[in-house]
Amino acid sequence: MTGPHPDDHLALYEAVTDTPRRTTGTTGTTDGRPAPAHHTGQGPGAPGTPPDPPPASPGPGGGTEESSATGPATADAGRVDPDTDPDPDTDPALAETGSVGADKGRTGTDAGRVSTEVPAPPHSGPRRPARHPAQAPARHTGRQRPDQQPPDQRQLDQQRPDQGQLDQRHPDQHPGHVPWTVARDRAAAAGAAARRTRPVVRAPLHTATGVALAHPLTALTDLPSFDTSAMDGWAVSGPAPWTVRETGAGVLAGTAGTTPAPLTDGEAVRIATGARVPKDATAVVRTEHAHADRHGQLYPSREVQPGQDIRARGQECREGDLLMPAATLVTPAVVGLAAAAGYDTLTVVPRPTADILVLGDELLDEGLPHDGLIRDALGPLLPPWLHALGVEVAAVRHLRDDAATLHDALTASTADLIISTGGTAAGPADHVRPTLDRLGAELLVDGVRVRPGHPMLLARLTTRRHPAYLVGLPGNPLAAVSGLLTLAEPLIRALAGRPAPEPCTAPVRDAVTGHPSDTRLVPVSLRADEAVPLRYSGPAMLRGIAAADAIAVVPPGGVRAGHELEILDLPWSLSAVGVCST
Repeated sequence: MTGPHPDDHLALYEAVTDTPRRTTGTTGTTDGRPAPAHHTGQGPGAPGTPPDPPPASPGPGGGTEESSATGPATADAGRVDPDTDPDPDTDPALAETGSVGADKGRTGTDAGRVSTEVPAPPHSGPRRPARHPAQAPARHTGRQRPDQQPPDQRQLDQQRPDQGQLDQRHPDQHPGHVPWTVARDRAAAAGAAARRTRPVVRAPLHTATGVALAHPLTALTDLPSFDTSAMDGWAVSGPAPWTVRETGAGVLAGTAGTTPAPLTDGEAVRIATGARVPKDATAVVRTEHAHADRHGQLYPSREVQPGQDIRARGQECREGDLLMPAATLVTPAVVGLAAAAGYDTLTVVPRPTADILVLGDELLDEGLPHDGLIRDALGPLLPPWLHALGVEVAAVRHLRDDAATLHDALTASTADLIISTGGTAAGPADHVRPTLDRLGAELLVDGVRVRPGHPMLLARLTTRRHPAYLVGLPGNPLAAVSGLLTLAEPLIRALAGRPAPEPCTAPVRDAVTGHPSDTRLVPVSLRADEAVPLRYSGPAMLRGIAAADAIAVVPPGGVRAGHELEILDLPWSLSAVGVCST
């Protein structure tokens, strides 16, 4: 873990850090207000009286990313729709719940608890947990349907559970969405498959930084390739005192084609750092550790050990030794090592290229938002983020919400990767999925059980002249960042030939509210060996991620304070890298 957060970020940190709210312990809320009806499972009016129905909401996959509107309670009170449920950071009633886990949302009494059961109509008998239609048992038979596998086998075959949680689908969950861990695994597998078909390139050393080695880096020679003086001083042979050989300036570095004369026992000669050590020398005595008298005799001021201050041939490596394995990221230090080992070029995996397509009629490139138009945040955000991941951004295009325009842009792109923003849901202006169908694309991930950003997708375009992958990000900024971390980062890493980072965890300082069935990605600040959840983490907000050091992965149901959470690095955050390297 790293030390305290930098002082110049303290004010920003305090502005976005969640501050615990005072609880009363009597009313089911944390500030003394009555608990909202849609969080109690009871509608307004007399007990048992069904409340007024809310306005119609879009079905699974429809509408915009994670609306924060809650509406009045309905006959399905407490039931959370994956496309319209309130975000815990934007809905006050959900954000102020105290406990997590089995009693999530309960403070003092059961008031405020989010129920996953459908309230029974009057006189209907005991209530049963709501089922997704796809999970309803076969009717009129006690036998298993032919297409229905046993539950354990179904879980094993389809997807592994998130963060050790049981794979229990929420009643309103879209059946095509996959767990967050499964989505990342599929993205990495897709990148690895594409990597095997891409040619490697030979890059001059000065252009190789930031890409991965395609082949292991082996030593072309011994390092050092001859016995070398590590210090300025005298090369000596045998025990002291030594007679100083008169040879002008002595043995210097860089005298190509010349070999210094061997030393005889009891002889010394001046030598410079980096110079070849004469044959039969037993040590190098530093200038400040010896003195010569007027008769030319050299005396040491401290004990001399055999071999001291001599870099022996092959001390660092021998010819043929492995210096760096394949897939190593080429850093400036790797470039320096390669140069020392005699390399002029390196065989590397080329940077993937990407086209960015920013979709939306409502987006402005400059100026203040006005008249229903908003500023585009993703056009400026995505290129530097992708560059930090090792991608060469070829083009950033702003497209209107038009199916034909999107089709033409996808077919014309020659990039390895296409990143689109917006249009991934099922609304009237969402054209990404229909256009992919028209192109015959293979949908590898069609929605993810993650908040924010669940409508994200990953597709393989195979019918174009230039095969590529498309990562469809939601249009809301933080939801798009979630898509970058979930799908784009593992895809790019594998495509670029880099290994997956070692898992990193940190204890969370405060309890974090979870979604009933989906993983949550929450911006955090890393302070005093803890991950501190930040406010302003709704799907459309960037204020929290701008102040964050990393992203915490919150499993379904949420976690209590002190729980260890997986931490995802942000490309620019040195503090996050420090935590994950310890």
